[in-house]
Amino acid sequence: MANDVLTHVRAIQEISAVPKVLETVAALTGLGFVAIAHVTEDSWTTCAVLDRLAFGLKVGDGLDVGTTLCDDVRSTARSIVIDHVAESAQYRHHHTPRMYGFQSYFSVPIFRRDGSYFGTLCGLDPAPKPLSTPATVSMLELFAQLISTQLESERIHAVAQTALLSERETAELREQFIAVLGHDLRTPLAAFQSGVDLLALKSQDAATQPILGRMRRSIGRMSALVDDLVDFTRGRMGGGIALEMQDEEALEPYFSQVIAELREVHPEADIVAILQPCMDVRCDPARLSQLLSNLVKNAIVHGAPGAQVSVLVNCTDDKLFMSVTNDGEPLPAQVVPQLFKPFWRAPGSKVQQGLGLGLYIVAEIARSHGGTLDVISFDGKVCFTFAMPARREVLSAGR
Repeated sequence: MANDVLTHVRAIQEISAVPKVLETVAALTGLGFVAIAHVTEDSWTTCAVLDRLAFGLKVGDGLDVGTTLCDDVRSTARSIVIDHVAESAQYRHHHTPRMYGFQSYFSVPIFRRDGSYFGTLCGLDPAPKPLSTPATVSMLELFAQLISTQLESERIHAVAQTALLSERETAELREQFIAVLGHDLRTPLAAFQSGVDLLALKSQDAATQPILGRMRRSIGRMSALVDDLVDFTRGRMGGGIALEMQDEEALEPYFSQVIAELREVHPEADIVAILQPCMDVRCDPARLSQLLSNLVKNAIVHGAPGAQVSVLVNCTDDKLFMSVTNDGEPLPAQVVPQLFKPFWRAPGSKVQQGLGLGLYIVAEIARSHGGTLDVISFDGKVCFTFAMPARREVLSAGR
């Protein structure tokens, strides 16, 4: 029961307009005591109070509900307004005015949006006040309705916040599960890889080698999917893409290896690469290789079949640039912002390879390096461009 009372008190206290409402009611009526009370059949509790009479009630204090006129308001669902108790045939002998020492009084019911009774907006003063004028009564009922509306707004907000927190907790649990799953899958994949390598060494059967080659490529694809999942969950859970930064004087061998591997995996693709000898760069070369690999694979998969994929890596005094261009359908303006979101696929896309994390991971690697990633579509071509700051000036090709 105590927790319920605290909940109702907190609900009123969280309405920022309540203090101003009480001050306005006191100013317009001339009453020295104005309050909002939660009223039930068994209790009367102050939820907000403006007390200029030293009446003695504070927020959270209670009264015996049977001694209050608010109990009558609850049972009849009608307001009580008294200008002058001594002149009222109904209330001049009533025990409540004598007990609490007031001559003027009002109590207006506050209902929740669903029609249930919350309590009252009430006030009193030892001196008589002209409260029963139509304008004053309308004003008091309007303020009671305002409080009711705010209570509903706060309730909806609280429900939304609870749902949001629940959704966030569910998402975090899901991502933690994916991270653990990705980590645990690496062990059996490594065992499969070792087994395939061992069979390839020992088998002399020419018909077996192509099968082992297909198994090796399948294991490679599964490993890449697991790595993507681990990178995704680390980024989403606040860890960001893990980098091993180092001073690298020659990035060209890393990128050349990426192109060679992609040509082997995608013999049907026409990959033309211009890789300029690069500068001394502070970076994670393995992650930049992953960035290039993902961009080229994206170009192969989503570009026009058999069309050329152009790769350019070059350096300036203070920048490393990388671009990957392919022939393809123009990208609609509304699609471009979606490209780097996880698991996103273009509506109607027939390409279902991978998890849809490749470009998301590219964007995370770029961000982690303090770089930029852009995409433009022009003249039947799509071009992704990555740029990042270099640590020092370009080194000579002979160094």
